[in-house]
Amino acid sequence: MVVITGLSGAGKTNALKAFEDAGYYCIDNLPPSMIPDVLALAPVEEGEETGVVVVVDIRGRKYFGDEIEEGLESLRGENGWEPQIIFIEADDPTLVMRYKESRRPHPAAKDGDVLAAIRGERRDLSGLREIADVVVDTSSLSAADAKRRFARLVHSHANRLSVSLISFGFKHGVPLDVDMLLDVRFLPNPYYDPELRPLTGHDEPVRDAVLGQEDTKQFLARLRDLLAFLVPRYAAEGKTYFTLGIGCTGGRHRSVSIVEDLARHLREEGVEGPEIDLFVRHRDLGIG
Repeated sequence: MVVITGLSGAGKTNALKAFEDAGYYCIDNLPPSMIPDVLALAPVEEGEETGVVVVVDIRGRKYFGDEIEEGLESLRGENGWEPQIIFIEADDPTLVMRYKESRRPHPAAKDGDVLAAIRGERRDLSGLREIADVVVDTSSLSAADAKRRFARLVHSHANRLSVSLISFGFKHGVPLDVDMLLDVRFLPNPYYDPELRPLTGHDEPVRDAVLGQEDTKQFLARLRDLLAFLVPRYAAEGKTYFTLGIGCTGGRHRSVSIVEDLARHLREEGVEGPEIDLFVRHRDLGIG
C-alpha cells in the first residue's frame, strides 16, 4: 500500500503514473476516510502480491476536513498491508514558476496569491512530511529526471534496496531528499589548481589528486565499512530507498570523485545480505 502525498505542483500525478505503468492499482485524490474501504475491497490472489497506490493531498482536506492524517493512521492497523508514505515536494520558487508556466490555479489559492497558498499548504502538510517513509524533492529535476526518479521509486518496491549516491556543492544548497549527508570539504580543493579547475571529478587528473590523498583513502575505507554495516540493517527494517549525499564546495571535483569511487566499490563488492539497485547523480556537475 503506497500513499503518495505532498505539495501541489511537486509531481504527485507523475509519480502516480509511474506506479500505474508498473501495474499497480492507482487512485488519484481519494477521500482519506475511504482508504480502509479500498483496501477491504482490493482483490488479493493467493501467491501474488497486491499493490494499491493512492494520492491524498490538500484537495482531500478541502472537501473532507482534517481526515488525511486520520485516514493514513488507520492504515497502520490494517492486517496484511504494508503502508508506505511518499511525500513529494519542491521549493517555493520552483512551484511558483510551475504554476505560472502551466497557468493552472493552485487548489488552495485565494485571490490568485499562489505563493501564500504554497506556504500555507507546506505548513498544513508538515505533519505528513514528518511521518513519511520517503521524501522526494523535485526542485532541481527536469521532467525527464523526475520521470526516472519516480521509476526508481517504483522499482524499489520489489523487495530490493535502492541506494542512491548524490554529489553536490554546498554553495548551491543542500539537497533535501537525502537520508545521510557527508561533508568532504576537509580535503584539499582541486579548484585552486589552475590546471585542474576546468576539469571535473570524472577526469583522471582530478581523480588522482582527490583519491591519492591519504585522508581520502582513510575516509573511503571508513565509509565503506559504515555502508556495509548500515545497508543490511536498513533492508532488514523494510527500508526500500536509501540516499547518501556527499558534498564539497562547488559539487564538481571532490564530491564527484568520491561518489564515483564509492559507486565503483559497491558495483564490484556490493554488501552482504540484501540485493541493491545503485543509482548515481551529480546534481551540480553542469553548473559553472
